[in-house]
Amino acid sequence: MRPVLLMKVFVTRRIPPEGRAALARAADCEVEQWDSDEPIPVKELERGVAGAHGLLCLLSDLVDKRILDAAGANLKVISTLSVGVDHLALDEIKKRGIRVGYTPDVLTDTTAELAVSLLLTTCRRLPEAIEEVKNGGWTSWKPLWLCGYGLTQSTVGIVGLGRIGQAIARRLKPFGVQRFLYTGRQPRPEEAAEFQAEFVSTPELAAQSDFIVVACSLTPATKGLCNKDFFQKMKETAVFVNISRGDVVNQDDLYQALASGQIAAAGLDVTTPEPLPTNHPLLTLKNCVILPHIGSATHSTRNTMSMLAANNLLAGLRGEPMPSELML
Repeated sequence: MRPVLLMKVFVTRRIPPEGRAALARAADCEVEQWDSDEPIPVKELERGVAGAHGLLCLLSDLVDKRILDAAGANLKVISTLSVGVDHLALDEIKKRGIRVGYTPDVLTDTTAELAVSLLLTTCRRLPEAIEEVKNGGWTSWKPLWLCGYGLTQSTVGIVGLGRIGQAIARRLKPFGVQRFLYTGRQPRPEEAAEFQAEFVSTPELAAQSDFIVVACSLTPATKGLCNKDFFQKMKETAVFVNISRGDVVNQDDLYQALASGQIAAAGLDVTTPEPLPTNHPLLTLKNCVILPHIGSATHSTRNTMSMLAANNLLAGLRGEPMPSELML
């Protein structure tokens, strides 16, 4: 008998156990993994991917022409442990006939929960309140102390009424939100009907909303969408939340808007770059809450994502339909 030729798979990080186990069970694959929780250096990625038939990567791994060239002609499938694909050179990948798997849908609810948590944390000034308890600033009950903004009878604007945007609106509605606005590439009347959400222009959404949640994809059209002009149109009492991608926001303009009191507060689960340097000006502001991109960070969701990413990879290698393939 001739020996079976194993397909080489390279995994760029430690992944949750269910996905790891799925790859380990694949008798037709030889799996190599960058055994760290920290990002793989580019040189190590080039080395690891050389000759690989499949690559399982994360959103922090830039898979560009250089990496594809290092991989060589064997590379048949890239599976990313993310719903976002802006780290992948899709035009180059398509040109080479490489299939792409991703993990949509499975993180929708978890990310929406985080968006609502971040909005409430920001608008009710919870980090400031916790700090006051710890540093002795809590001396007595004071009528005007640490007052924030509530959702009842408010107008909420959602930039991008996709799966996650809808899930956020669904969770906010029971708080007594009076009106939902949304903006995007085109009206989505069927999806909007559940919330009686109105499609408006981006400037209108900025001007009329008490709370703004950014949940759109990063595209050339949305890069830098939330900039000086956007923040100048917002109410002084408005709260801004971004759970999409850092590059949708001009962070210098956001800093000026927050520092000058042009807007009330901001909550960010995504930044540019990631991680944000500890000396970044935004981190000096009490009215800016920044999280380390933990939108999908529950044990259940991350395990489900890893399983889907592994199954996408294995199906692609075997020439089978992927559970979630990005059609290029």
